[in-house]
Amino acid sequence: MSAHALTDFLEHFRNSSQMPQREAVADAIIALAASAVAVSLEIASGALGEAFSEHAGAHNTNGERQAGLDLYADDRFLEAAGRAPVAIYASEERPHPVILDPSAPLILAIDPLDGSSNIDVNVSIGTIFSMLPMSGDPDRDPLSCVLQPGSAQLAAGFFIYGPQLALVLTLGEGTHLFTYAPRFGTFVYTRAGLKVPHRSNEFSINASNRRHWDEAVRHYVDDCLRGAEGPQGRDYNMRWIASLVAETYRILVRGGVFLYPGDGRKGYSHGRLRLVYEANPIALLIEQADGLATQTQHPILSMVPTSLHQKTPLVFGSRSEVAQVAQYHLNREPVGDRSPLFGTRGLFRN
Repeated sequence: MSAHALTDFLEHFRNSSQMPQREAVADAIIALAASAVAVSLEIASGALGEAFSEHAGAHNTNGERQAGLDLYADDRFLEAAGRAPVAIYASEERPHPVILDPSAPLILAIDPLDGSSNIDVNVSIGTIFSMLPMSGDPDRDPLSCVLQPGSAQLAAGFFIYGPQLALVLTLGEGTHLFTYAPRFGTFVYTRAGLKVPHRSNEFSINASNRRHWDEAVRHYVDDCLRGAEGPQGRDYNMRWIASLVAETYRILVRGGVFLYPGDGRKGYSHGRLRLVYEANPIALLIEQADGLATQTQHPILSMVPTSLHQKTPLVFGSRSEVAQVAQYHLNREPVGDRSPLFGTRGLFRN
């Protein structure tokens, strides 16, 4: 069992990688993994845990009310960053980056508890993280150090707190799955080189917002709903969990496409997901697993952030589906027969 532990995987990475920051990256992942176990135990305690309560009056950078568990997770991962060679800690739960050790070689950007709206209904939630090389002067302008394109990431991953505690990780050489084994007190290497199937018959989107979507998104989803009789030529299933880590895990395992587009609601013109610590790490994981990730048309990883909490539309998953969504946006002429299911009557009519 020990030969397949996360620590052994990282030891091999230390010895084989040409990345200058490989030692720091390995140490940081080990520190994050230890904190993830602590967070997982607190989540598993449910309402019996001290952190399982709302933090009265507090809201995060999304304007969402913070649960006690959000703040607990943020504190645990900040402590982990403090034990690791991390110069700057940038969190969804904090308005500004935190300077830890200006001489350290890494920047950690993190969503400490993704999907926290699902806490009280016992749905899988998680922690998403991105590691960037230290660049610039953290003492003078820590924010500018963080605002690097996703293509600069050294590592990315997420912990998912579900039926199993698992870690999905990329170090730039494939996307790998580790499952926590309580019996051994370690994460065990369970699947190497995850590959997103190039085609799929599943899509994931919050259909309740259909009336707010732009024409391209409506046409794509309507054509999926038309199934084998429509231009897609096959039947689709729709999934929506409202937990980014759970959606990503499913797509990594069995394919599909996830869409969180911008829409016409106030404050949603650029979607809701955050580029630096949500879209970028998910995009790297997906692309290292042979999938694609875009902001509907252009690669997520090429975008240069302009602010820590910048929002972006996000489409990711199976290559053919993501490419097709881009075509619906690029080709504004009608695609297929525009008599979509539910288009003339029923639940989804404009």
